[in-house]
Amino acid sequence: MAFPDKYRSLIDAQTWAFIERTAQWYPPDAVNFSIEKQRQVYDDLCNALSVDYPEGVKSSDFSIAAAASDHTIPCRKYECNEPSASAQILYFHGGGFVIGGLHSHDSYCAEICHATRLPLTAVDYRLAPEHPFPADYEDVVQAYRHLVGESELPIILMGDSAGGNLAAAVTHASRAESRQPIGQLLVYPTLGNDFDKGSYLEHANAPMLTTEDIMFYARMRTAGDLSKWQQKELSPLLDPDFSNLPPTVIFAAQCDPLRDDGEAYCAKIRAAGGKAKFIEEAGLVHSYLLARHSVDRAKLAFDNISQALSLLSRQTW
Repeated sequence: MAFPDKYRSLIDAQTWAFIERTAQWYPPDAVNFSIEKQRQVYDDLCNALSVDYPEGVKSSDFSIAAAASDHTIPCRKYECNEPSASAQILYFHGGGFVIGGLHSHDSYCAEICHATRLPLTAVDYRLAPEHPFPADYEDVVQAYRHLVGESELPIILMGDSAGGNLAAAVTHASRAESRQPIGQLLVYPTLGNDFDKGSYLEHANAPMLTTEDIMFYARMRTAGDLSKWQQKELSPLLDPDFSNLPPTVIFAAQCDPLRDDGEAYCAKIRAAGGKAKFIEEAGLVHSYLLARHSVDRAKLAFDNISQALSLLSRQTW
């Protein structure tokens, strides 16, 4: 696939090598595959880029009973030797609400746990199109409520891409809960911005993720009814109330249609009197965390994310 010429100067050689390597498993036209095939090739990609857990990190699987339903929500808890007792992380994976799971982000979650010394719980929420919205939202809200009931440790909500959307949605919903998170950290999140402006046009044909891809996933999540995109539970940017949200840090990629979502979201929090920091990683593309072991810029971004989580956990951001 040919990309616009501007990316030749924005993206460095290491990142291009990552893009080309990724395409060997998950090609640019993967959204044209069947859902089953998309999940298979994404799993193949994540397996190929997976690494062993850092020394001293262990994980254990458990399930949460879903509210008013007959299904359970699989989860995985990561813990490390000599953990910090300042907070815990509740993590929601990316994948367009269609692909991914506990397996796809396993080594990444283990490394976040190791870098921050914070326990981390990852949630395997239900996926579209078999389970369209609000199934995913219901599962992550229930996971948050479970963690509140199980542990007194403060909670930081975290997610990447689609998971960033879900983390923000839980943050907004938690204002009506008995406990609120002490912070949220979102990595290249999709938050419900206008598909017809800003970075959705400027980076419509970016490597790793296009605006057309995003619209495909939006249709899958809403069972083809994009009018649902106007609901605040599905698009946190459209919530009319941005008051009383916790300190927020958003990391975006410069070459990503979703870049402006994070910037607009942080601006709304600050306008409502809250604390929010938007960080744009120059020359990086969507899903750059998969490149943290091969691309210097992505490794630095991962380190910055870990540091931000540590600061949020100490409530010193």
